[in-house]
Amino acid sequence: MKKNLFTITALAATAVLTLGSFNSVYAAETADTSSDKKLKVMASFYPMYDFATKVGGDKVEVTNMVPAGTEPHDWEPAATDIKNLEDADVFIYNGAGMEHWTEDVQNSLDNKDLTVVEASKGLPLLEGKEEEEDESADSDSAENADKEDSSDSESEEVTYDPHVWLNPLNAKTEMENIKNAFVEADPDNKDYYEQNYETYAEKFDQLDQEYKDGLSNTKSKDLITSHEAFGYLCQAYGLNQVGIEGLSPDSEPDASRMDEIIKFAKENNVKTIFFEELVSPKVSETIADEIGAKTAVMNPIEGLTDDEISAGEDYFSVMESNLKTLEEALNE
Repeated sequence: MKKNLFTITALAATAVLTLGSFNSVYAAETADTSSDKKLKVMASFYPMYDFATKVGGDKVEVTNMVPAGTEPHDWEPAATDIKNLEDADVFIYNGAGMEHWTEDVQNSLDNKDLTVVEASKGLPLLEGKEEEEDESADSDSAENADKEDSSDSESEEVTYDPHVWLNPLNAKTEMENIKNAFVEADPDNKDYYEQNYETYAEKFDQLDQEYKDGLSNTKSKDLITSHEAFGYLCQAYGLNQVGIEGLSPDSEPDASRMDEIIKFAKENNVKTIFFEELVSPKVSETIADEIGAKTAVMNPIEGLTDDEISAGEDYFSVMESNLKTLEEALNE
């Protein structure tokens, strides 16, 4: 009887030890799986994607919502994008009016654990120019209407220039905001995100100094662009932007605006008219032909083409290319 009792006790002890060992192994495997899990990140368009990829490194899986080569101003998310946001850990958007769809999309989501970051938050924004009113309207009526509606105009929503990332120091702040969102969503890897950010923060500072050195003593300070995407860059480095079109690249200049641009270019001896890869160059080419100037590409980095991505281009390489283009054009 004592022998049987001893045997039963020994078997029970062995079972407990075995179960405990199994639980320990299971817990370790679960922990390893959890630690290897990457943050699923949705970025609204290319600069947000690039900054997120750089600061997140191998701890994140980033999706650029706007396809390569697509102009993002009027892009709309599809049903698949909404589904991906429902499954995401972090959503990054620029803000400042760049993505008109974000509020409606966020309100429609059931994903209450989603960490959302507006990358431009905290940056001083430039006010955008309003579209010109119909010149055929009676001037006296317009003047009277302005007087009557002066109180209402104060409450009208202000339009801002969203292209903050074209000032490298603004881009550094945007990456910092993204880094902070990653730390919030994944605090266990805080040191990793902080280290990546510090590495690229130095590169933003170096790029800023390169622009200061390259543009401080150019012969000309006037920059005629296809649309007004370069306000922050021009403000940072003492240039004067003259946009053929407004903040939206889809707007079309009327005949009077074309005449104004041509007159300005002739009076200020402008020798280069800039256009963008993702926007038709026809208007810029027309003005250049009229004044005997050349055209050149200035990339606002709203989206890269497949060829640029395949060639390894990124924010820094494109900004360096823009600087070389500016130095050449403004020193003719």
